[in-house]
Amino acid sequence: MDGVAILEGEVRELIRRRGVDPVRDRAGVHQLVQAVMADYDERSLLGAVPRLPDAAAAHKAVLDAVAGLGPLQRYLDDDEVEEIWINNPSQVFVARRGEPELTTTILTEEQVHDLVERMLKVSGRRLDLSSPFVDASLPGGERLHAVIPDVTRRHWSVNIRKYVVRATSLDDVVGLGSLTPQAAAFLRAAVRAGLNVLVSGATQAGKTTMLNALAGAIPPRERVITCEEVFELRPAVRDWVAMQCRQPNLEGTGEIPLRRLVKEALRMRPDRILVGEVREAEALDLLIALNAGVPAMCTIHASSAREALVKLCTLPLLAGENITDRFVLPTVASAVDLVVHLELDRHGRRRTREVVAVPGRVEAGVVETADVFTTRDGVLVRADGFPPHVERFARAGVDVVALLRKG
Repeated sequence: MDGVAILEGEVRELIRRRGVDPVRDRAGVHQLVQAVMADYDERSLLGAVPRLPDAAAAHKAVLDAVAGLGPLQRYLDDDEVEEIWINNPSQVFVARRGEPELTTTILTEEQVHDLVERMLKVSGRRLDLSSPFVDASLPGGERLHAVIPDVTRRHWSVNIRKYVVRATSLDDVVGLGSLTPQAAAFLRAAVRAGLNVLVSGATQAGKTTMLNALAGAIPPRERVITCEEVFELRPAVRDWVAMQCRQPNLEGTGEIPLRRLVKEALRMRPDRILVGEVREAEALDLLIALNAGVPAMCTIHASSAREALVKLCTLPLLAGENITDRFVLPTVASAVDLVVHLELDRHGRRRTREVVAVPGRVEAGVVETADVFTTRDGVLVRADGFPPHVERFARAGVDVVALLRKG
């Protein structure tokens, strides 16, 4: 047995005896590892145990194994890694700057199961035959999604999506090359003016990052309520309440869906509501909130800005047979003001593809739109459209005509 394995065994035994929680008390485990290593060094001088060739590496390996995610911890600590996923124990992938790569890490079935159970320990969520899917937030802000057989063919499927904070404001998005300064200035003014913004794009296009950046433009005195499936949004305001969904318990009761959160948010004196992602019938409750005059921003999966509007017109129909497009179409047209569509190009770069305004009209069953910014020859440029509610910009002290003037 090598020195690292001996150290790990001794640290685990000490944790068991002292009742330390390695997940919640990482600092306490760090101190235990230091104490055990000091004792180990004395014994190694007497030849009782093998010497450690690299004490720092051994310390990190033991700490990662006991209080971290073992072989996966180095990818969590790597700022370049955005996502980790396991197809089977011998296939561990990571994404660096949007580019996937197969790692050299090889696990066992038992290691995969142990890692997932360790990650779920503090989330209060479960994974078993009655609930073969799980979506949970980890203590470090990462998002875990796992699926087990017999939904998967044989092995557990695990995804760990890191929230890499590269942009907390629209200026940061400009610095990353995802947005032009003029478009950023316009979006900043639109948020200050209280326009309702829909952020659309494919998976991994940067929708949550953009929504956080837009939230950075919210006036600091506003009260913000966020509603999400799992915690991801982090608006930079002082008056902020975050809420996430809850899975049903073992008896099948106690579930809190996103629809309930949106309804409850309206009772919490919000100045602004942020919805992490609209996927199903909660779109109806969001439209009702917008119709009540509460400014909001949210994300939605779509292939273009116009497709995002079509989807938002369709999802509320899932709420019940009494909901018809005669209500939904004009409500979407009057409630949504801007759609910001993002894309992930073939090089893994995230870019703003277009910014579309919704004037508030419906013609022949189609919500009318106007391009404010569009992409030409790979560059986001000013188009001919103008946003609605110019008077709101004026109240916020913004001359939107001058702001959008070409050249």
